[in-house]
Amino acid sequence: MKNHFQNNRRTQQQAAKSNACTERRPEVACRSGGNLIDMRGVTKAYETAAGSFTALDNIDLQIEAGKFVAIVGKSGSGKSTLLNMLTGIDRPTVGEVGINGTAVTTLTEDQIATWRGRNIGVVFQFFQLMPTLTVIENVMMPMDFCNVYPPLERRERALVLLEQVGVADQADKFPAKLSGGQQQRVAIARALANDPPILVADEPTGNLDSRTADDVLTLFQKLADSGKTVIIVTHERDVASWVSRVVTLTDGRIVTEKQVLQIDDCYSPFQTPQSAYTNEEAVHA
Repeated sequence: MKNHFQNNRRTQQQAAKSNACTERRPEVACRSGGNLIDMRGVTKAYETAAGSFTALDNIDLQIEAGKFVAIVGKSGSGKSTLLNMLTGIDRPTVGEVGINGTAVTTLTEDQIATWRGRNIGVVFQFFQLMPTLTVIENVMMPMDFCNVYPPLERRERALVLLEQVGVADQADKFPAKLSGGQQQRVAIARALANDPPILVADEPTGNLDSRTADDVLTLFQKLADSGKTVIIVTHERDVASWVSRVVTLTDGRIVTEKQVLQIDDCYSPFQTPQSAYTNEEAVHA
């Protein structure tokens, strides 16, 4: 039982650090051709007792700023591995990852932690909120690690973010007192703490009922409309009503990409938009 709580706490601490940075270090610039995210020839292979296993196979993926992109596929298709490449949690065996002008694959581990804290907010499927901290303290934690905002401004900024995601009235409660949907909203606010240009979410609706899942997806849509680049990894295929692009993975390869045309670009972000598929393209090896 003691080991269980120690492992759980360690996971929570790692979750907090993934949205934070501890120090500033120089980053290596790269050319991305105008894309915020530029992955070229990315392959990830693992050595197992049964032999080599290829989780990602020659991935080419470019994403412009301000887009809402869904990466979909069945379990084992390579979605989480692709997410790890985007966030710098793991490195490709072969290939290049350029994000927001930085060649991520050239950074040291310390540099990656600093870079991630300023450029990427991560939203986890199981929220990973610190249970001994209040809601507002959870949101302030990445600011404390990164020192992007002065100490006297952090609580006010956290309140603004909680208001933005609709749970400001829960600020002084502990996470256990919140519903699953409310905890996910707090996790989104925490991911936005240092104002990163990119937000990534791993199965963000996997533990939510359908109505709450819709609310979270429309919140992501609103963030994309405001200029954030939002990338969600999901096994759910019915996400076209919210996203601008769907990328489908099978056996570590991109097999299809769909651009989604929003019929009414002026809809309220808290109303489910109508959409239509356009430019469906099969990607051949």
